[in-house]
Amino acid sequence: MANDPGWGNRNNEGPPDLDEVMRQFSRKIKALFGKKADSNGSPDDKPSIAILPIFGLILLVWIATGFYIVDQGSRGVVLRFGKHVETTMPGPRWHMPFPVESVTVVNMEQVRTIEIGYRSAEGGSGRSKELHESLMLTDDENIIDLQFAVQYNLKNVEDTLFNNRSVDEAVRGIAETAIREVVGKSKLDFALYEGRDEVAVNTKKLMQEILDRYKTGVNVVSVTMQNAQPPEQVQAAFEDAVKAKQDLERQKNEGQAYANDVIPKARGTASRLLQEAAGYKLRVENEAQGNVSRFNQILAQYQHAPEVTRSRMYLDAQEQIMSSVSKVIVDQKNGSNLLYLPLDKLMVTTGANVPPAPAVTPPAQPNPTTKVAPNSYTDNRARDDSRSRDRDSR
Repeated sequence: MANDPGWGNRNNEGPPDLDEVMRQFSRKIKALFGKKADSNGSPDDKPSIAILPIFGLILLVWIATGFYIVDQGSRGVVLRFGKHVETTMPGPRWHMPFPVESVTVVNMEQVRTIEIGYRSAEGGSGRSKELHESLMLTDDENIIDLQFAVQYNLKNVEDTLFNNRSVDEAVRGIAETAIREVVGKSKLDFALYEGRDEVAVNTKKLMQEILDRYKTGVNVVSVTMQNAQPPEQVQAAFEDAVKAKQDLERQKNEGQAYANDVIPKARGTASRLLQEAAGYKLRVENEAQGNVSRFNQILAQYQHAPEVTRSRMYLDAQEQIMSSVSKVIVDQKNGSNLLYLPLDKLMVTTGANVPPAPAVTPPAQPNPTTKVAPNSYTDNRARDDSRSRDRDSR
């Protein structure tokens, strides 16, 4: 205040003169930039010629900072005092330099990877487990250790920048939620073996639905299962159970193969037996019908001439019986003498041919030596033979 030229002129009763303070401040600024004062002590209003190139160079540099290039597959987000004003496409662009506007270039096509349940070491030398992420419960109340990776890119740059604090953390949290829901509705064997691909597909679908619901601007490219196994504490018991199931499946396959071999043979045998039974049935039915027809014919003849038909039937029966024997012994009714007929020798002697046996085989064949019961026909013939032998003896 001692150096202030107007300090001594102030009166202690009022505030300082603001106009005078502003004039003094203006003179100091002009003197700093090389302006000269006139003869009255006021500075010259004409600027120095040497200061213009400096201002021009500074202005050019400031304007040049507004140029930027958006690469292929990327988008430029321009903010004016923190407010989004436009999204620029690939190519050379310009925006009002800082601090008026700022730009953020975001790669939309870059595929980013999130690891769930494990973390890969730098250089790819190994991985470490994250049990709080990988352990989850299945539908049949078993615990499974499941590790997988999620690959994603961006599909809406505005949603990605303005609706997320951290895109990776958002994707990680949604991936854990989706996989636990899918695995919680699946059986242990299904999630471990035949259903791994289906679990990955369902997880990707559910993740995309949740990400779109929250407008994160993220597109899930793929969900890849890295490892699925029971917890290490029960690994040995689980391997024994797996071996038992494999033995069961092997025995089932062997049984099925045996069934495939035996069943067709049994079906073939059954079909053959059915065909034979059908043929036998047809043959018996035809024979029965033939016998019925023959019996009806005989019955008709019997009704016309009973005695003749009875005698003819008796002779046919005797002919049928005698055609298959070579010796006949006839027991006379009223005497003890037996009549022996060597038919075989008689046929050889006379050269007679034995009539062939009928087509239908009789139910039972008599013995070669048959004892025929006496009847009226044989009795009469036996008496005639006896009388002839008596006459010859006399």
